[in-house]
Amino acid sequence: MKSFCLFVLIFLSQNIFSQDLTKYINPFIGTGGEGHNYPGATVPFGMIQPGPDTHLPDFNKSAFPWCAGYQYNDSFVVGFSQTHFSGTGHSDMGDFLIMPTVGEVKLNSGDADSSNGYRSRISKNEEWSEPGYYGVMLKSYNIKAEITATARTAFYKFSYPQSDNAHLIMDLTSSIYNYEGKIIWSEIRVLDDYTITGYRQTKGWAADRKIYFAMKFSKPIESYTLVDDEDFYYKGFGVKGKVLENYPFQYGRKVKAHLDFKTGAGEIVYLKIAISPVGTDGALKNLENEIPEWNFDKVKSDAKSLWQKELEKVNIEAPEKEKQIFYTSYYHSLLAPVIYSDVDGRYRGVDGNIHTAEGFTNYTIFSLWDTYRAEHPMFTILQPNRDVDMINSMLAHQQQSVHKFLPVWSFHGNETWCMIGYHSVSVIADAYLKGIKGFDEKKALDAMTTTATYEKYGGLKYYMLLGYVPQDKEKEGASKTLEYAYDDWCISQMAFKIGNTKTYDEFIKRAVYFRNNWDAGTRFFRAKNSDGSWNEPFDPLYAAYGGDYTEGNGWQYSWYVPQDVHAMINLYGGNEKFIGKLDSLFILKTEDEKYKQVEDIAGLIGQYAQGNEPSHHVAYLYNWAGAPWKTQEKIHMVMNNLFDNTPDGICGNEDCGQMSAWYIFSSMGFYPVCPGSLEYIIGTPKLNKVELKLDNGKIFSMIANNLSHENFYIQSAKLNGKPLERSYITHSEIMNGGELIFEMGASPNKNLWTDENKMPYSMTK
Repeated sequence: MKSFCLFVLIFLSQNIFSQDLTKYINPFIGTGGEGHNYPGATVPFGMIQPGPDTHLPDFNKSAFPWCAGYQYNDSFVVGFSQTHFSGTGHSDMGDFLIMPTVGEVKLNSGDADSSNGYRSRISKNEEWSEPGYYGVMLKSYNIKAEITATARTAFYKFSYPQSDNAHLIMDLTSSIYNYEGKIIWSEIRVLDDYTITGYRQTKGWAADRKIYFAMKFSKPIESYTLVDDEDFYYKGFGVKGKVLENYPFQYGRKVKAHLDFKTGAGEIVYLKIAISPVGTDGALKNLENEIPEWNFDKVKSDAKSLWQKELEKVNIEAPEKEKQIFYTSYYHSLLAPVIYSDVDGRYRGVDGNIHTAEGFTNYTIFSLWDTYRAEHPMFTILQPNRDVDMINSMLAHQQQSVHKFLPVWSFHGNETWCMIGYHSVSVIADAYLKGIKGFDEKKALDAMTTTATYEKYGGLKYYMLLGYVPQDKEKEGASKTLEYAYDDWCISQMAFKIGNTKTYDEFIKRAVYFRNNWDAGTRFFRAKNSDGSWNEPFDPLYAAYGGDYTEGNGWQYSWYVPQDVHAMINLYGGNEKFIGKLDSLFILKTEDEKYKQVEDIAGLIGQYAQGNEPSHHVAYLYNWAGAPWKTQEKIHMVMNNLFDNTPDGICGNEDCGQMSAWYIFSSMGFYPVCPGSLEYIIGTPKLNKVELKLDNGKIFSMIANNLSHENFYIQSAKLNGKPLERSYITHSEIMNGGELIFEMGASPNKNLWTDENKMPYSMTK
């Protein structure tokens, strides 16, 4: 009998995550409105992310909605490019656009009228997307286009009609955010009747980006034409079954090609395209290694299996709609950063040279001002091995950098210097303090301190001299001081654990510099000038690029002291005044004129802006002031009003997974307000049950009894069978496995978690 029971337990434990979870992912969520997502085919953290581009706006015109090259409500597809950002507020990419066509050759994309270019009309009822797959009917050509992918290679399946004039257009001039002069140089080479290679060098958001491709057809090319600047320099004709003796090629700033076939009715032409940061040899190796055969269905199935493997780490019980929002959020959180090394480990470093990743996989697309807040803390729980690889990639970047600076916002071997802070140090410290191994902690600490003392970056010279960033010397001085102080606290905590007291002493002093920007008269953190005067005029509702704050106003930024919330509450005058002003944040309205210069402020509830990262921790701050029920109220309001399972279902830029990671944590009932503190602050759960399957073999569960739309207030909680007497749980409590149970109700328990001696972490208490 004991043996039978043991068998049943083993069977249940092995099958607890065995349901098909990919069916809950809808890649179209966030592709409308301001989410800036794309619905293309990709695998988790895949370097190649092929998909449709519906608009290729001029850089100098309104391009913001098309940062991923796609908007759900567009009625045409320009073509399919191989690289995309997921949810960013700026863009680049859109490399190596291809488009299958029939009939007259057109080498310009045209405008919204598809008759004057190679773009095609589409219908939303003939467009499909699921994890690792995208498909659409190109109605202008009666071609069904389908895509799947591996980590570095896209696999296309084009079902052509009968035609003596079937083509594949390749446009190396096309980019997301197109403008004159972006393409520095490009090249296409025809190696044989089946194989094309090439590259391009661009000067866009990334100042000098090189990317290479190799593509192979299942059907021999019957003829081809290579074009530069629409002057026909070379017209070659392939010889079926033979390798061409003289490799035809074209190079220049505006290179395009049409590759021609004859097709029967419904004939399928397959195409593989691999990319590489190193060279065409690397792209060919990636292609041959990852997709050696022509089995589209197998590659599609393998991609789905990779997603299923990742999704199985989180099993939830919730209504169907909530499952769709949750699992699509998890899907989005695994689209960036991306692998940035070939199958042989080679990659192009930030110094422009070719390096080999020894002992780790190199990653890129580090949107760190966004992702240090929740996405990377989520990786420490569910992707610890990848998190280590990402940290080693950051450290390699720092060593290759001429400035010896850790990544700020980097991609494809380029640093954009976009946004503020040096939040790589938060990611590194958070992982190290959580006991994650696999990188040299002393070299990491040295990289962190070198970064934090680089005088030429973002007003650091003055910050170190004056204790704040002066607005007359460096714009956005208030927000920069606040974020530097948090990062400095992260450095101090890592130094303390390592035992480096000198570094600890230096940076713990800098961690309180936030006090220097507090104006007791207005009760806001404000920008100062170098002579100590406040920057005037001051309007806490006004937001502008280059103002006192970064993508926000005084109301949104005056809550950013995650390392010392207790001290911040004291600055406000104590719990009652702090709560009163925090309440005001969620109800205070202002005219749109105050925000017109900042596109990123979205998802507004009063002045709270869920659609932009500075607000993401704010609703959790009531916990420090003895009013956790107000946190529960606000988090419930945000999750129910600003997230949905529709194309417009993300209230602001998804930002490489941060918006989704916020939702993942918040729906589980807790959130990392201060990465590095090892604490997750309790909000209110949105899911009936969550089971996290950890890499160490343990399972951590959250159960919300009596949860409903009305019953969102926590009445009591137990952790591993014992009453939870604090409004947070720790990282070790999650990683050791166990069970967190919430009892939910329709009215707030105002006596729960009010003990001042059991408040979450603050550095001065």
